[in-house]
Amino acid sequence: MGTQQITAPPCAQPVASGVIHSNVRHTAGFTVIGNHLAQHRGLSLVAIGLAVHIQSLPAGAKVGIKHLAGRFPESETRIAAALRELEAVGYLHRSRVRLADGRIVTRTVSFNQPGAEAAAAPAAPRPRVVRGTAAPEPVPAPTPAPQPPCAPAPEHQPQAVLVPSPTARTVPPPPLPQPQALTPELQRTAAAILADLRRHAPQLVLSAADIEMLAPGVATWLERDADLETVRHALSHDLPVRLKHPAKLLRHRITALLPPPLPGTLELAPVRLGVIVIPLQNCDRCDRAFRSRHPGHCRDCRTDLPTAA
Repeated sequence: MGTQQITAPPCAQPVASGVIHSNVRHTAGFTVIGNHLAQHRGLSLVAIGLAVHIQSLPAGAKVGIKHLAGRFPESETRIAAALRELEAVGYLHRSRVRLADGRIVTRTVSFNQPGAEAAAAPAAPRPRVVRGTAAPEPVPAPTPAPQPPCAPAPEHQPQAVLVPSPTARTVPPPPLPQPQALTPELQRTAAAILADLRRHAPQLVLSAADIEMLAPGVATWLERDADLETVRHALSHDLPVRLKHPAKLLRHRITALLPPPLPGTLELAPVRLGVIVIPLQNCDRCDRAFRSRHPGHCRDCRTDLPTAA
């Protein structure tokens, strides 16, 4: 009876997989963000973070591209693309406004829930009670007179038509860029690039109709001297975790990230202000280069020539 009984140790508790939240209730300095923004499947992480930052700012704060680029490590190009994403889905609205002094500024309106009603219906006015007088007694509602029995309703009733709210704004997507000359070779190359995207990103599986629709946009990139790696990186880099509509995402990136045409040699030539550059000439006698506005002989050859009598 004095022998100690040895029992097996209790089983270890299974470790839960995924994220574990350790939340503390905020009492000051916080912003309420809806899950429709924080878990938006059509926006990039840069656009979601930028929307959260803008909604946390006070009214009148500067949200220009240069100001945001100086505040965050992202470039002006990525911030401009993120602003266009938020404007396309209705979280931002930018407009040009002329002030009283004649200056034109950009007015930015941030919506924490796009499409919601701007204001609730006005409440019914409450009766005013004068101090010292008794409140009026409520008047009983009249009793409705008995109605004769109605005829049975018809079998098919007309259905109500739902009218969309006037405050809901539907922003059409920008048009897909079109090349100046869509040759068969350019069309074939653009279609091959789109079909090959699924080798590098399995989420980008496109149908034949989607490839035919997006091919002119990729052809515009190729027409502007964008190489294969540049196009592939712009379309398949940093994709959302759960991508439902790859064709819509590619259409947005093809339009929003379209690079400008490469500048020519005249645009890249250095500008010299206030300096007159005399062109170079080749000597007609010794073929030596010298600066002169007119062709002829260099300084040494001019001294060797016999002087006129």
